[in-house]
Amino acid sequence: MPYLLKTTLIGLFFGTFGTTLGGLIGVAFKNTSNKFLSFILSLASGLMISIVCFDLIPEALEISGIPLIILGILFGVASMIACDMLVQKKFNTNIKQAKSQNSLLKTGIIVSIGLALHNFPEGLAIGSGFGASIKLGYSLALAILLHDIPEGVSMAVPMKNGGMKISKVIFYVILSGITTGVGAFFGALIGTISKEVIAICLSFAAGAMLYIVSGELIPESSKLYTGRMNSIGNICGFILGIFATMV
Repeated sequence: MPYLLKTTLIGLFFGTFGTTLGGLIGVAFKNTSNKFLSFILSLASGLMISIVCFDLIPEALEISGIPLIILGILFGVASMIACDMLVQKKFNTNIKQAKSQNSLLKTGIIVSIGLALHNFPEGLAIGSGFGASIKLGYSLALAILLHDIPEGVSMAVPMKNGGMKISKVIFYVILSGITTGVGAFFGALIGTISKEVIAICLSFAAGAMLYIVSGELIPESSKLYTGRMNSIGNICGFILGIFATMV
């Protein structure tokens, strides 16, 4: 199987599997525990930090120098901030318009748009990761899969409670994960240009992941649950990441 096709299919599978699993959890259980969701978010954040520290940055340093890596990290952070701002602006506008309508359904649809936008740079990380090594590619794919589970739940629950049919909910959840495959294709394609481009892509992925952890996963897990489960999740994720980087 050609390299580009294989990488795209892997990104597509892991991206859609994570969101779909979260979507199934969201529609299957009437009351999904905040403690459980918080643990999953914390687990994903610990796993991502471990992969950034022990895989992405070291791999990029072997290929290129620090200035190029810093540039890639800053670009990754800036891209995620821009993405967040666009989604937040759209979210606030639509919530105001939805006051007299079904706000839960509107919220679910807008969350799905946000997930689709966020999944593209995640796919880019997977594609560039495979460009460096198979081990790194699968480590990133696993981290993103775990990260996508609570996102799938957050998308499915308001849609279901807003009156949408379960079959449609699952369809939109799967649809939001497809952009991961698209991102994986472009990440793999760009990575074939040169080693320096792979280094930039890896550091871009590191920056994007750092922003996701510090700007989304940790704050959201703290909002959902304030107990020790957050710390336990982070530690378990970090240790899991160490094992993933050693495989």
